[in-house]
Amino acid sequence: MSVNLAGAGTRIDIQNVTKRYPTSIAVDDITLRIEPGEFITLLGPSGSGKTTTLNLIAGFTDLSAGSVEIDGVRVDDVPAHKRGLGVVFQHYALFPHMSVAQNLAFPLQQRKIPKSTQADLVRAALETVGLKGYDDRFPRELSGGQQQRVAFARAMVFSPRALLMDEPLGALDKNLRERLQLEIKRIHQEVGRTFVFVTHDQEEALILSDRIAIFNEGRIEQVGASAELYETPTSLFVAEFMGESTVLRADVNANGHGWSMDFAGTTIGGTRPSQIQGPGAFVLRPEQLRVAANQQEVPFGADSVPVTVVQNIYLGSGHKYELRLADGSTGIVRSPREMSVDVRPGDDAFVYWAGGDGVLLEDTRTPAMA
Repeated sequence: MSVNLAGAGTRIDIQNVTKRYPTSIAVDDITLRIEPGEFITLLGPSGSGKTTTLNLIAGFTDLSAGSVEIDGVRVDDVPAHKRGLGVVFQHYALFPHMSVAQNLAFPLQQRKIPKSTQADLVRAALETVGLKGYDDRFPRELSGGQQQRVAFARAMVFSPRALLMDEPLGALDKNLRERLQLEIKRIHQEVGRTFVFVTHDQEEALILSDRIAIFNEGRIEQVGASAELYETPTSLFVAEFMGESTVLRADVNANGHGWSMDFAGTTIGGTRPSQIQGPGAFVLRPEQLRVAANQQEVPFGADSVPVTVVQNIYLGSGHKYELRLADGSTGIVRSPREMSVDVRPGDDAFVYWAGGDGVLLEDTRTPAMA
């Protein structure tokens, strides 16, 4: 009998959801629609509310307010085991006294799947995660990566409506983690189901996701595709959380024709209209910046500010420069080999960028935080 674990994706709607505890609010009035078949990652620092949100979807935690819908049906009062969702945790939670096949058969037995079908479903799930022939092995006989694959297979074997994953690769070493990231991406493409993934690792989120929801202090700061979040963040938190950046902070003067700021005695600006008046943060990504040994080497028309070189690190394909700006903050530049400049720690230099690069954001941080 041939069994295919592929299926249609499930829509999940989180509407005005809040989770309160006696001394804190873990999730604060969030709304998020997860589209059928998409891979969405809940990304944020520890304590930002992403795992609590996953548990609210799964039914492991009760709502304080709001609603959760699966395919248009409210499930607030539906117990976790009746929501039809697969869950994978960081710690594999395999039954040590059961073989791989027995571990996978367990959720099928719980759902009273006929015995005649169980073996075919187990075999299909193991093939999907690349563990064909591992049926009779026990968890103690498997590597960490293999155990996590078994955990994925067990979560998928009963064809769940969606697969929820809470830091599933957190306990693995870097090389294995990177290999399994590609495996998870492949599995998602093959089975076509909705995947909801929690991580604090920005690079992992960028690799895996169709969309990313960035959490901060119980709220969602921004939702979008990887490129959108990296290139056009809507808040300083998102800009700084989604990778390295150089941030120039100063008061902004803006009008319908553009904006300008005086950064440590140097006037910089842009031609895009801005609504920001007052404290601003101009964010530049490392690959948008270049280093010049002196101002004469700055191309005509480019904006630039003086810096002091802290480090010049050779990366093979190019150089990474760590720079100190006039206000004491740190700047980061990544240049391809052909654009590298021979500067050394302690040298005075200039960092420059093209006029259309960078994103101007409101600086919401207090002086004490900056």
